[in-house]
Amino acid sequence: MKDSDFQPAASVAVIGAGAWGTALAQVAAAAGQPTTLWAREPEVAESVNSGCENVLFLPGIKLNPVVRATNDLEDAASAELILAAPPAQHMRATLKALKPLLRQGAIIVLCAKGVERGSLALMTEVLAEEIPGQPPVVLSGPGFAKDVARGLPTATTIASPDQNLAQRVVATIGLPTFRPYVTDDVIGAEIGGSVKNVIAIACGVADGRKLGDGARAALITRGFAELTRLGLAMGARAETLSGLCGLGDLVLTCASMNSRNTSLGAALGEGRALKDILAERRSVAEGAESAPAVVALAAKFGVEMPICQAVDAIIAGRMSIDDAISALLSRPFRAEGA
Repeated sequence: MKDSDFQPAASVAVIGAGAWGTALAQVAAAAGQPTTLWAREPEVAESVNSGCENVLFLPGIKLNPVVRATNDLEDAASAELILAAPPAQHMRATLKALKPLLRQGAIIVLCAKGVERGSLALMTEVLAEEIPGQPPVVLSGPGFAKDVARGLPTATTIASPDQNLAQRVVATIGLPTFRPYVTDDVIGAEIGGSVKNVIAIACGVADGRKLGDGARAALITRGFAELTRLGLAMGARAETLSGLCGLGDLVLTCASMNSRNTSLGAALGEGRALKDILAERRSVAEGAESAPAVVALAAKFGVEMPICQAVDAIIAGRMSIDDAISALLSRPFRAEGA
């Protein structure tokens, strides 16, 4: 079937007006959909509605006037397609609040990348627990909010076991410059998006310590091996992990200081304290939040992930950066495929 064979949703709401949620609202508006952006902060809704700009989370980007912001969750929940874009650790509370407000047959697309701490649940597992029977759809892949909001070319992944549902999402928000590719490998999409943020912190630390381009290349490559091992152990497919939502997202995130995770790692590598870095940021670095859960998942599935373990130890204050680097460099030599 062609994309045109699928009926677009009649309306779109984005839940979460951070940088990524705002960029997704811009995409939906550019695709010609009536678009509502739900913001927790009243000043964000006022900024979007009065000046077509999210001054707090995406400054300097003029938004499509079709984007209408609201602080009323019930208002936003009336949309036919909902892009849920809160931080991963807040996804459960968001879905719990949405459940009684949803219209019949609403499509929910999970747009957060992370693993829930404590439960070790992927976002689709959180969805299944909070809204039983809701078909899972995941949006993941390489893209920075500012580039997406500006309309720069971006490719992404829409993952769902229901391929017709995935194609309806594509028909609703797909653009020549925002190109979704579909897969039914939901686990692969989620693991790729979650683990790459942790690896990006490691790459940032290496940059902050001025360890050179070779160190970054090694961390990306060996980090991809860790991502792949965990994904395969959890039932993902290798081709998904080597695609946009795995390797593609990993390369983008680790190679640029536009990444919140890489820039956080760089600040740590320069010797700054984590609490000071976080205190001056409004946005969330998902890798710092998900690192303990990723490491716990690795232990649960018997997967070795030394880079992620090092990041978790640094974030938690259990190990200094120098000791973590020394531990990684002191690991036994081994075959590359091991």
